[in-house]
Amino acid sequence: MPSGPITDWTARAIAAAIAARQVSAVEVMTAFLDRIDVANPRLNAIVGMRDRAALLAEAAAADAVVARGGPLGPLHGLPHAVKDLEPVAGLPFTMGTPIMAGNVARHDGILAERLRRAGVTFIGKTNTPEFGLGSHSYNPVWGVTRNPWNPALSAGGSSGGAAVALATHMVPLADGSDYGGSLRNPAGWNAVFGFRTSLGRIPSEGHDDWIPSPGVTGPMARNVGDLALLLSVLAGWDARMPLSMESSGPSLAAALRAVEPAAMKGKRIAWSGNFGGAVPFDPGVLDACKPALDRFAAMGAHVEEANPDFPVAEAWRAFVGLRHWHNGSGMLPLYNDPARRALLKPEAIWEVEGGFALSGYDVAALSAIQTGWSRAVAALLRKYDYWIVPTAQVFPFPVETHWPATVGGQTMHSYHEWMQAVCLVTLSGCPSLAVPAGFSPAGLPMGVQIIAPVHGEAQCLAAAAAYEAAAGDLLGQRNHFDS
Repeated sequence: MPSGPITDWTARAIAAAIAARQVSAVEVMTAFLDRIDVANPRLNAIVGMRDRAALLAEAAAADAVVARGGPLGPLHGLPHAVKDLEPVAGLPFTMGTPIMAGNVARHDGILAERLRRAGVTFIGKTNTPEFGLGSHSYNPVWGVTRNPWNPALSAGGSSGGAAVALATHMVPLADGSDYGGSLRNPAGWNAVFGFRTSLGRIPSEGHDDWIPSPGVTGPMARNVGDLALLLSVLAGWDARMPLSMESSGPSLAAALRAVEPAAMKGKRIAWSGNFGGAVPFDPGVLDACKPALDRFAAMGAHVEEANPDFPVAEAWRAFVGLRHWHNGSGMLPLYNDPARRALLKPEAIWEVEGGFALSGYDVAALSAIQTGWSRAVAALLRKYDYWIVPTAQVFPFPVETHWPATVGGQTMHSYHEWMQAVCLVTLSGCPSLAVPAGFSPAGLPMGVQIIAPVHGEAQCLAAAAAYEAAAGDLLGQRNHFDS
């Protein structure tokens, strides 16, 4: 059994100790609730918290299942908070918008179904920006989530609450979602791991089953083994989601085996940095990523600068237009109601109205551009084993700032342009695993994305595990609230 506080143990160790009756689920729940009492009031990562007495009663029921030798899921007895873009029966489901303030979910979504079946106890939700729009987690329902490395600064987003809850050991695992970097940016800014998976790897409900959004759900964790454990729970075919992918059996076993630290000697890595000067970065960001590249090189990998052979400006134009269409179509019913439109934040209105200018032919043309970009990335990944890109173009900024007005001296024209480096990866369709990279001179974290070909989740896990084994000096650093 591990030593030290329960909240410092891996999720795998906690689940194993509960199953072996070395520690009770009540003890585990108490430890995490006590931790939340310390860290959450100032950081605001977990929202809609349930009553402590009810949670301890559920933990006692989990212990009773263990005592009578009942079947146990892989996460039996673990406390868990779900991002507030996903419904969990009986918990607040607001998506950070005042339009849904006070709403309580009547049923579990697919993600919550799988987590509940795996044995978690739901303690509340994690904070997110309104409708997940933007990489800064603030909204008028729950307020702003703050960065544990400096609470005056943003935690990132849209999975900001999840990343902070993990980084400060308020939860053993977390789930997130990602369209324009919502798993990767907060992971990088909080020195944890976040995994944007291939489309269909984890089934996700939306308003259209056949023309899916590039948005995906994915696991977050403080270590690669726990990340793979949560992926094993969330991934797999669901008959309600016709484009979901089969991920059980041999394919999933292969992914889990790949978590063992793998030799990187001889692997070829393409580093895009600032995409050949096409993507702006604030001073110091690329310097903070360099230690990650040095670790891979020290393991025997060949790292060189290389970029997809495709105009970045065209790819970005496609991303902006397609996002108007994807997000705007989902929010259009709210926009068409004047009373509810008045409650939408400007970024939501901008997305909807941006879609008005697009015909079906325009969307097809933008999709063709995306195809050109994804093929260029695929060609890059035939030459290289991995593609590495930073998780953000700036360091965390003051919580009062909605989004950066400039990056690297260049004016930003939208609320997501400052996340171009992750959005371009989204456009490729590739799985992307964010890992901690380094720190600014002010001690603020930055991460890099380990990117593999489409459906290459096992490759991402293998590289991340090898990286984790080599980066103990980095991963051992603790934030202000993680002591």
